[in-house]
Amino acid sequence: MNKQRKLLVFVFILAIATSTENLYGQQNSNHNIKVALIYTGTSPELVESVEREIKEQLGVHVELMNYAVPSALEEIRKTGYVTATPAAKMVKTYMEAVEAGADAILNICSSVGDVVYSVQDLAKYLGVPIVMVNDEMCREAVRKGNKIAIMATLSTSIEPTRNILLRVSREMGKHVEVVTVLVDGAYGLDQEQFKARMAAEAEKIADQVDVIVFAQGSMAYCEKFIADRFQKTVLSNSYFGAKALKNALIDKGIAVCSTIQHIPDGSDWGM
Repeated sequence: MNKQRKLLVFVFILAIATSTENLYGQQNSNHNIKVALIYTGTSPELVESVEREIKEQLGVHVELMNYAVPSALEEIRKTGYVTATPAAKMVKTYMEAVEAGADAILNICSSVGDVVYSVQDLAKYLGVPIVMVNDEMCREAVRKGNKIAIMATLSTSIEPTRNILLRVSREMGKHVEVVTVLVDGAYGLDQEQFKARMAAEAEKIADQVDVIVFAQGSMAYCEKFIADRFQKTVLSNSYFGAKALKNALIDKGIAVCSTIQHIPDGSDWGM
């Protein structure tokens, strides 16, 4: 009799566990969430940061589909803005991801934000949200301060990020002042050299602003270093991009679950 009771208890606990798993997003259909990550430039630091944040937001079983379009960034850097050719390459890549079965797309390049916004109606029609990595970061920056500095290592990332800040500040009924800092020569440096260049440039504007945002995801590993050094709120886009991606999937009706509660490296420091 005791064995029977133990067996019933085990079955009951198993049923509860299965029910809870389904409630928080582990679906019985054996269909993992498929997310397309669209890069134009990559580094080990960037890929590690993006994938870690997405798995924390969506769970470790999320299927990541990686796409890289380096030629688009090369052309944008040559011209200084997004011409038809790199824009077409980005749109083509989004459509390839849709055809491959992506549930949602995260655009990680801050230089091509206008391309992402131009295809939003198409994304809605297809039922595959295309999320811009910097949007939610910029909203958080506007929430946290009135004077915001954009730091970037590529000049082509500055204006798109500035445009997002101004747009979301209008939407939020708030006026912000934006300072831009190009960390010239930092792109491609090793981590210690990069941190030194970032610190040198941040020092010039830290006492003038409330918030510092990093325009590019490849800068994220420097977030806590700058926040600690200057006692400022510092935001990078990997965490906020993953959070926006999760919300887009929820809005689409897909159940998702977080695995680890994220503590932003620098966004709560200083202010």
